[in-house]
Amino acid sequence: MSTKEWPLWEVFIRSKQGLSHKHVGSLHAPDAEMAVSNARDLYTRRSEGISIWVVESSQVFANDPADSDPLFEPSQTKIYRHPTFYEVPDGIEHM
Repeated sequence: MSTKEWPLWEVFIRSKQGLSHKHVGSLHAPDAEMAVSNARDLYTRRSEGISIWVVESSQVFANDPADSDPLFEPSQTKIYRHPTFYEVPDGIEHM
């Protein structure tokens, strides 16, 4: 990496109402500390976040979309994982 090219960082924000972090965008920064600072300035201007995660984009690994069927197929054969398999007893409103 040359000194003129900063790495790309993926930014995840946890909102005050949320339980999980959500991907909100990307930015360039020289290091993680600056990435968090820049993410705060860029993605939480209205004080909507309570936690920021940054991950260098080069460290994110994803499956090939062409392999989606073989990758997720095994879960389709395990019907007991689907809630439609079970009957909810009377009187239970929230499960």
